[in-house]
Amino acid sequence: MSDENTQHDDDQHDDGRLDADGIEIPAGPAAPAPVDPSPADGDDDEVRRVQAALYARIGEQSPEHRLSATRRAVELLGDPHLSYPVIHITGTNGKTSTARMAESIVRAHGLRTGLMTSPHLVSIRERIVIDGEPIAADRFVENWDDIAPILEMTDQELTAKGELPLTFFEALTVLALACFAEAPVDVAVIEVGMGGEWDSTNVVQSQVAVFTPIAMDHAKQLGNTVAEIARTKSGIIKPSSAVVSSAQTPDALAELERAAELTESTLSVEGTGFRVTSDTPAVGGQLVSVQGLAGTYDDLFVPLFGAHQAHNAAVAIAAVESFLGRGSQALDEDVLSEGLAAATSPGRLQPIAQDPVVVVDAAHNPHGARALAEALPVAFPSEHVVGVVGILGDKDARGFVRALKDTVQTFVVTQPPGERALDADAFARIVVDEVGPDRVVVEPALDQALQEARDLADEADAEDAMVLVAGSIVMVGSVMDLVHAEGGTK
Repeated sequence: MSDENTQHDDDQHDDGRLDADGIEIPAGPAAPAPVDPSPADGDDDEVRRVQAALYARIGEQSPEHRLSATRRAVELLGDPHLSYPVIHITGTNGKTSTARMAESIVRAHGLRTGLMTSPHLVSIRERIVIDGEPIAADRFVENWDDIAPILEMTDQELTAKGELPLTFFEALTVLALACFAEAPVDVAVIEVGMGGEWDSTNVVQSQVAVFTPIAMDHAKQLGNTVAEIARTKSGIIKPSSAVVSSAQTPDALAELERAAELTESTLSVEGTGFRVTSDTPAVGGQLVSVQGLAGTYDDLFVPLFGAHQAHNAAVAIAAVESFLGRGSQALDEDVLSEGLAAATSPGRLQPIAQDPVVVVDAAHNPHGARALAEALPVAFPSEHVVGVVGILGDKDARGFVRALKDTVQTFVVTQPPGERALDADAFARIVVDEVGPDRVVVEPALDQALQEARDLADEADAEDAMVLVAGSIVMVGSVMDLVHAEGGTK
């Protein structure tokens, strides 16, 4: 979950006061001590030992623009990543949900699967999934202990050449690839960490490259235009592979077309190669009909909310059609239905508590927030939404608020755990500038912000008032921990 998840000393606020905009700033710390990133059952001291070793490395949000380090580590391990085929997924938003749906569909076809996604919500083991379940704690630790000497050897070679040792994400990638080989898996579905071309996961030799919507994010690392970002992401396309893409802006699509032509790969794009033909809200999700690359599939139940998830499902279906039959053989509709119905994507429009309803969503940039704003009123109709919002300092905070200001009636401004969080006071000034002071409450401590939002929802003059938590994946995970600590839903 990047260095958001590491333990840091939090800045302290002065006693309660009014900020420059006249908003009351409560007394107390800027945020509670970060929730342990791995409190899940089974995450014992040995798992925490491995996690500590990973987090002692350079943070996930400071990636090195290189593949040589990861390549060297897997080479010393005997290239475990070449022992199974790969579906490789990148994009700006929707990667994790698409990856999880594709994995579930493939697994329904009887194949043993590996799934690598990031970041995690509760346990670091969520990032390495074997046959639909987070890797067992003992296998996670044993695989780490097996590869640790190789990582150390790689570190020594790198530093001898004046390079930085393996980063957190490089080491985690090596671990995941080794775990999949040891399992062993029949196929791995792997989500890119950041970008594509130089992301450490790009050591794999994928048969299918998948692109979810590409938009502005991580501009410092990826580029200042959508075209530049798409160019970097297009680097995951391998020679003569199948490329599947959601609908893209013209600039992004041009880069994918160029890369597909250069690699002599086939490119199938949503809207021309495949499409969503209908999506209807249903209890617990939606019914989706899809015209795939090779088949037509009607009234598939997708247990995820939002029109964007219908499009993610279509991309996942096209990706699996490309993997199992090179896009020329229709999937068995019963097996496909089983796979989609079993798919989950925690932290994405997920209700976690009642009385009032509390929904968490991992949207953390304007593109994701716009999808959230469209999906929330359909999935959870409410006359009064109280938003608990916090964001990282390198995100487009103003664009995020603008996307939600017509959906959220009251903003409780807080901040995610970790030193990369945008200070709650600074974020509040942006929110006030967008929506006005009457709709803003500031509560830097996340646990108190959640309670304040619940109280405001209870006090609202609307029977269906609810709480929405969004802006940071780490914050969503922390809120899920807080609710879990209460004993589940209230």
